[in-house]
Amino acid sequence: MTSQTNSATTVVYRVTGMTCGHCEGAVNSEISAIEGVTSVKADAAGGKVTVTATGPLDDEAIRAAVDKAGYELAGRA
Repeated sequence: MTSQTNSATTVVYRVTGMTCGHCEGAVNSEISAIEGVTSVKADAAGGKVTVTATGPLDDEAIRAAVDKAGYELAGRA
C-alpha cells in the first residue's frame, strides 16, 4: 500500500522474522536513519512496517535497513 499527501509518501512493507517489541525497535531504528524518513511504525504481530517520508521511498534502501536489523523485507503490502 502506498499513499501520497502533498509531498509526503507512506508505504507499508511486509517484513518477516519480527516476533517482539525488540524486533520492532531494531527495524524502526535502522529505517529511521534513512534520509527523508519522518515516521516508522513496525508491527511484529502483523509482520508489517509503515514508513512515511518527505518524498518517494527507495525500496532498496528500506531493504538494506531491514537486512541490517536482521530481518527480511518481503515487499510492499
